[in-house]
Amino acid sequence: MGSRQARRVVVTGIGAITPIGSGPDGLWAGVRRGQPATRRVTRFDPTPFRSQVAAEIDRFDPLDYLDARRARRLDRFAQLAVVVSRMAVEDSGLRLDAVCRDDVAIYLGSALGGIAFAEAQHARFVADGVRAVEPLLALAVFGGAAASNVAIELDLRGPAVGNANSCASGAIAIGEAFRLIKHGGASVALAGGVEAPLAPLTFGAFALIKAMSTCNDSPAQAGRPFDRHRDGFVMGEGAAVLVLEEREHALVRGARAYAEVLGYGSTNDAHHMTAPLPSGEQAARAMRLALAEASLRGSDLYYVNAHATGTPLGDAAEALAISLALGPDVARVPVSGTKGLYGHPLGASGAIEAAITALVIDRGWLPPTANLTTPDPACALAHVPAGGTSAAVDIAMTNAFGFGGANASLVLGHANGA
Repeated sequence: MGSRQARRVVVTGIGAITPIGSGPDGLWAGVRRGQPATRRVTRFDPTPFRSQVAAEIDRFDPLDYLDARRARRLDRFAQLAVVVSRMAVEDSGLRLDAVCRDDVAIYLGSALGGIAFAEAQHARFVADGVRAVEPLLALAVFGGAAASNVAIELDLRGPAVGNANSCASGAIAIGEAFRLIKHGGASVALAGGVEAPLAPLTFGAFALIKAMSTCNDSPAQAGRPFDRHRDGFVMGEGAAVLVLEEREHALVRGARAYAEVLGYGSTNDAHHMTAPLPSGEQAARAMRLALAEASLRGSDLYYVNAHATGTPLGDAAEALAISLALGPDVARVPVSGTKGLYGHPLGASGAIEAAITALVIDRGWLPPTANLTTPDPACALAHVPAGGTSAAVDIAMTNAFGFGGANASLVLGHANGA
């Protein structure tokens, strides 16, 4: 495989279900609207926790997409995975009956997988014994469940890979799928991230480590990336899958592309399970690796979509890393973080933000950072102005970082008519 000439990879389809909208148009409309979806948690009583706000998906009924029998056999995590994958394929115009199904891969990331479903089943077990537990529990909780269910649903026989690299999972899935296609391992891949973490113990575990915002009286302002008054992330749920396709394969079938994937970089801080490396060195190296694979430099970037969760340490470390990676060009490259709108859906966030970045390139508009009213001097970047701005974007970067020191960066570019 190493002797083959590297191939170009384009994004020809987007599937998304998020708190601000679904599908490529719904997601983009939510970004343009700029109204945060954060509110007090309604799925369970959050009163015991110091953090009581989240970004929930309101309009997702699996029966709108799946027959009742199939929907019953999947937990929410797997339902989201299957639905957004089908949505992405439909958006791409790809006819699966016209391609070699052995040549289509699935790469999906999730920080927690089916843990929320397992939590609910554990409550049943404690209350009523093992006979009350859903028999399919064992098939729902393993990390590869989403990718496996998508493979079964769509009859796809290429590699079906699930990763659990915390909040970098979705971006890593896209990067690894990009590499697979680039080097000839597949012609098409469904790649992205899925997260359905809103259950009491799961939510409470993050509240215990004081990672989440306590802005309970003003939920819409709780997610404040890069702001001086930020106090933690807002947990969200969501899913996004991109159809990645070898460029010639896409051209032959007359597909339209949103963007081209140009580079991917992944590193680890090797420092701490929750705190980022203060120097930002390894996050910066992930960015530089992604740029190097694309044969680009920081001066070539038109926009950076930051990971920007709204945690005091994380945002400052990322701002430093962006400065290290871009050097003098950091003063002119616009940067924004979009999690203030839809929260932080953990392993899905990198995929949602890759989708947003592809749409930025396709539609020529830079989103602002929601709730950035008092920029933190420790996060001195060229922030996109409030209200957003129209701009032709040829090259953009999106970052995703996670617990355990996982760092991932993707560089996307204009599809050049593919």
